[in-house]
Amino acid sequence: MVNQDRLVKVPAAPGLYVHIPFCVSRCDYCAFATWEGMEDHIEAYMDAVISELRFRRSGGWSEIPGSIYFGGGTPSYIPARHISRVIDEAGVRAGTEVTVECNPESTDIEKLRIYLDSGVNRISLGLQSFSPLVLKSLGRSHDPADIFPVVEAIGEARFDNYSIDLIYGAVGESESILEDTLSKVLSLSPAPVHISAYALSVEPGTRLAKDTVRHPDEDYQANAYRLIDDMLSDAGMNWYEISNWAKPGYYSRHNWNYWMQGEYVGVGCAAHSHRDSRRSWNVFNMGRYISAVKDGLDPVAGSEDITGEVRASEALELLLRTSLGIPTETLGDRNQIDFLYTDSNGMATLTLDGRLLANQVALRLDPSKVKPDRIGHLQLQPPR
Repeated sequence: MVNQDRLVKVPAAPGLYVHIPFCVSRCDYCAFATWEGMEDHIEAYMDAVISELRFRRSGGWSEIPGSIYFGGGTPSYIPARHISRVIDEAGVRAGTEVTVECNPESTDIEKLRIYLDSGVNRISLGLQSFSPLVLKSLGRSHDPADIFPVVEAIGEARFDNYSIDLIYGAVGESESILEDTLSKVLSLSPAPVHISAYALSVEPGTRLAKDTVRHPDEDYQANAYRLIDDMLSDAGMNWYEISNWAKPGYYSRHNWNYWMQGEYVGVGCAAHSHRDSRRSWNVFNMGRYISAVKDGLDPVAGSEDITGEVRASEALELLLRTSLGIPTETLGDRNQIDFLYTDSNGMATLTLDGRLLANQVALRLDPSKVKPDRIGHLQLQPPR
């Protein structure tokens, strides 16, 4: 049985996700709703975001968000006052986690100070690599040298909670290049308290997808993941989700809510929401989104119910990716399943090799064994 002391109710206040679709340039691997060269639309788009936020509030969502996350795209690319406007409209409580994704080429001390004064207390910095070769292969628009003044500014602005994003597996990357990147990241001052490391994936329709020579090698990525886990563990960071490591207490509360099937409201084009066991998503196209909101229409493009076995199956897949693991009863009679170890609380957690094969392990789980009061209506406590 799971120790009930480890279970808490899902927070009553949903998280808020704000999609910012503007970028200085589009990375070759990116399949998100982002556009370059659309600066003339920033004002109208952010007006629409504020209007949608008010619309969601008028529809019954009156709580102050449990967390706020500005993603994209590149939120740091737009004027900082727009971030402030959204935070003022949404409201924050003391201790609410408010994250802004930033890129090195569009972040400076003035912008960071405005963020801080507005209530932002967490920065997610898209570094990806310290190798010029890798950055070029990914189609990134910054140079390794751009990282240092931004990190210095983060320290000067007194953000003690900042995360760095890495991508591994680009053509031309080697384990020695990756090790050099990790060593430089860990030696930054101030040092990041959270690191997300994502295996490069090929998404349909991207420039990377069309260039097969640059497709990643899965065997290399497996070895790279082991290297990442070794180095970050030695640096005092604990893995708490397959692609995320953090110092104790510095996990991403907003993302943790996603993995625990908590509720969230998404505003902006292509943003997703999850309320009352129903998932919905906004129109993808930015122009259509602006027009719909301006005309007083709901920009939702579609929705689906997440209930019963669908909810249980998704819960298992999400929990499996975390260091908390899954209830052993969902393994049925296969308690000796490979790539998992069981703790004294009756939770089965992926081993290091298991994390590399998480999708295959998930196929062997039995969602019919999930009890409604164990997953779906309850949320396991976040990592310490």
